[in-house]
This record gives sequence, structure tokens and C-alpha cells, in this order.
Amino acid sequence: MDNPILVEVLRGKSVESRHRGSVAVVDADGGIVLSLGDCESPVFPRSAVKAFQALPLLESGAADRFGLTPTEIALAVSSHSGEEPHVATALGMLKKAGRDASCLECGAHWPSSHEAERALAAAGLKPNALHNNCSGKHSGFVCLACGLDEDPAGYIRPDHRVQREIRAAGEEITGFTFLDAYTGTDGCSIPTYAVPLKAIALGFARLGTGIGLKPERAKAARRIREAVAANPFMVAGTGRLDTVAMELFRERVFMKTGAEGVYCAAIPELGFGIALKADDGESRAAQAMLAGILHRYVPMDEATRTAFDAKAWPTLKNWNGMTVGSVRATSLLREP
Repeated sequence: MDNPILVEVLRGKSVESRHRGSVAVVDADGGIVLSLGDCESPVFPRSAVKAFQALPLLESGAADRFGLTPTEIALAVSSHSGEEPHVATALGMLKKAGRDASCLECGAHWPSSHEAERALAAAGLKPNALHNNCSGKHSGFVCLACGLDEDPAGYIRPDHRVQREIRAAGEEITGFTFLDAYTGTDGCSIPTYAVPLKAIALGFARLGTGIGLKPERAKAARRIREAVAANPFMVAGTGRLDTVAMELFRERVFMKTGAEGVYCAAIPELGFGIALKADDGESRAAQAMLAGILHRYVPMDEATRTAFDAKAWPTLKNWNGMTVGSVRATSLLREP
């Protein structure tokens, strides 16, 4: 059976494209609040679960050993745009652990921020690993290794202690045993594990509330949420939905995009965790889906709603600046 249509793209008043997907909303006790489509088949959450991967950095004491600030903790869970503050903060994390960018094993790519990309090219420079959107996470991995008195070399390997700690944290918070049959390699070269949406959503409910977590892990989850709420720019970048939305919602919503149409969030005040995937992997569909869920459960005043909708459900314009269409979540998502 096909997953339901959850997003429509309009040209004029006519639907031009449709996106199918699946959504799970779960409470911290594992109760299903909302289930649309297939929430049982494992999917790769990719970058959406960077907060899970950062838990060992805090609960091990490594973050405190090296004096990581809330800004740096926020960067450790980011998929950043490669803007100058992101790059400088990642380097600063490494220096606190007595290391430098040569330790990073994430690879290099041009910044996703067009302004940062042009500035780098105009200066005659090429990107390095610090410009990788995962460099904050990887700098956190290096800090974790050093905090555990482990050699960080090879920290991306499944058998390295860093990755063993991360796998254990992910299994505990989601309540799902990661299987070798559902294991792959992420874009930044670390292992990635396919997990059912309902288990990922449970993990975000626990991240948002601390329910079901041991005291040190619950404390680490709270510190991550607080760091991100205080520094939303670090989690994404200028004009990015994660940054725009968390500037508006602050501690009311924690949200994180992943690759291939995955988006996840926590609504701490309700105790809900959200995990969704657009079947076709389109980011525009995933963000429209998440916006529909947030509209359903999170009260917004008019100013917040207007600012959020402008980014999450964009008006489509042509090259002459004429409005030609829009993106919207279907009533399956928006209406209780």
C-alpha cells in the first residue's frame, strides 16, 4: 500500500506535484499519538539524530573537561551552512582538546551557504573539513575521544570507542536494537543505522522530556536542548528552517533536519516526539510535512505563524519575481 499524499505543490490554483510520506508522533511512554503511512519499516535518519550522537559527549564529562560552551554544544548537533562563525567555532572546539582540523575525518565540501561559498572562492581558497556541514559533530567526536583518553584517529570506524558509545546511546534512547542488516555509511563517513520512524519519534520524545532516561543522560539531553534554543544559528545557518523556527519557538520546539526527506522534532511541553520521511527524499516536502505537524500541536500567535509559514510553506516565484504557486501540507497533517 502506498503512503498517503501529505504535501501538495500548487501552480496557480492547481496541484502540480504531490509528495507521499509517513509520519510518527509518539509520547515519551511509547504511546502512538499520530501514525500516517508506514512507520514500521526502518529508515536512515541520517543527520536528524545528531542530538542522540552528542549525548556521550556531555554525559561522559568530556564537554565539561574541555569547557565547551553552549554555542559549541549547539554546533555539535548541527548541519551547518559553513559560514565563518560555524567554521571558527568548530576549530575552537578542536583547539580546546589540543587538536586541529587535521583530525577531522568527515571530508571537505564547499559551504552550503552561497555567500560563504562565494567569499571562499573570491579569496582564492578551497574548502577544508571545517566547512563540511558535519564538522561540528565531528569536532565533538574528537573531543569525546580525547575526553575518554582515546586516540581520536579512526573515530569514524564502527569499532572505535567513539562509535560504540554513540551506537549504545542511540539504541537506548530509541529502544531499538541496531541491526547489521540495516547499517550503512553516512555522507560524513560514520556508521548510520536504519530505525523505524516510531522508534526515532520515541527517541525524540525522550530527548525532549528526559522520561525513560538515566539521570546523566536526561541532564545531557536538557543541556543540548537549552544550548540549541539559545544558539539556533549554530544548528543550521542564515535563512535555514531549523534556525528560523527555533529562533521563533526557542525551547518550545527542538527540530533537526536529516538527509533524504527525513525530519524530526520534539515538543517538550507536550512530551511528543516526531519523526517523518518524504518518500521521494525531497527536503521541501519534509519541511512542509513537519510544519503541518507543528501547526497541529503547537499554538502560535499571528506573528510567529506568519514568519514560520513564510519559510516552511514558501510562496513559489519565477525568475521575474512573479508569484506562481505555493507548497502546502494536506489536511491529513494539519487537521486533528
